[in-house]
Amino acid sequence: MKNEKPVYGGQAVVEGVMFGGKKHTVTAVRRNDGTIEYFHLPRIPRPALQTIKKVPFLRGIVAILDAAATGSKHLNFANDRYDVAPGEEKTETEEPSKLTLMLGVALVGILSFLFGKFVFTLVPLFLAELTRPVFSSDMSQILVEGFFKLFLLLVYIYFISMTPLIKRVFQYHGAEHKVINAYENGLPLTVENVQSSSRLHYRCGSSFILFTVIVGIFVYMLVPTEPLYVRVLNRLALIPVVLGISFEVLQLTNKVRDIPVLKLLGYPGLWLQLLTTKEPFDDQVEVAIASFEKLISIEESAGKGLKADEIV
Repeated sequence: MKNEKPVYGGQAVVEGVMFGGKKHTVTAVRRNDGTIEYFHLPRIPRPALQTIKKVPFLRGIVAILDAAATGSKHLNFANDRYDVAPGEEKTETEEPSKLTLMLGVALVGILSFLFGKFVFTLVPLFLAELTRPVFSSDMSQILVEGFFKLFLLLVYIYFISMTPLIKRVFQYHGAEHKVINAYENGLPLTVENVQSSSRLHYRCGSSFILFTVIVGIFVYMLVPTEPLYVRVLNRLALIPVVLGISFEVLQLTNKVRDIPVLKLLGYPGLWLQLLTTKEPFDDQVEVAIASFEKLISIEESAGKGLKADEIV
């Protein structure tokens, strides 16, 4: 049986990486002057949410929204630090209270996630509806809708990856995965060891996004596609269902990744990560290592790491 190491998750931010443990989250970013700056947030205990996180299918929705809220705070820090010139610091009088800021950023993160989900759910639907004269059956409509959703996803990722800023974020995403893989394989976290590790990971949020497309195709087979308003309403109503099932599929593929045949289940998600991650430079890996080691030092003083899987 594999080691019982704590499971950590994370995400890339502008010029840095965020990692999360059971009780804390830490971001490290490279400042304009070359130094590394840290941002640390303790997780606020929420007994009710922790109870829901133990319920299959419901836990995924809570985990995703929580990740969106927490991640927004770290993204805000990274963007803020990226804009500040070396040697400059914002004063407290230039910002709202910390609580107001954190709540506001968290709300924006959740709303942004939901808006994006609505767009990528409804646009393919209307595009598929335009093809109804050719593809009139429910099954063909669902498949065409899935095709458009996948096509738009791939085109969107491809074009944003061509921008210099997003390309660097994707490189930090690759660095984040490399650190997690090196850690899970028991390697000392040196730049050389981390660079030799894979930039792909079964537990990645990119895989989750792809699984929502695949799972959606099967879920939509259970509901009618006509008339149009019914189709729109059931797509919106089924968003939590698709998210919940997709999260469970993601966890399943991670658990069976070492089983020869079953590991193939996670390959589509890994293929998508070829777009959402890029090979990082050594200095980017240094930032990722610094973030992870800072989190470990904080977590060790507060207790053990995560007991349940997190999206990487």
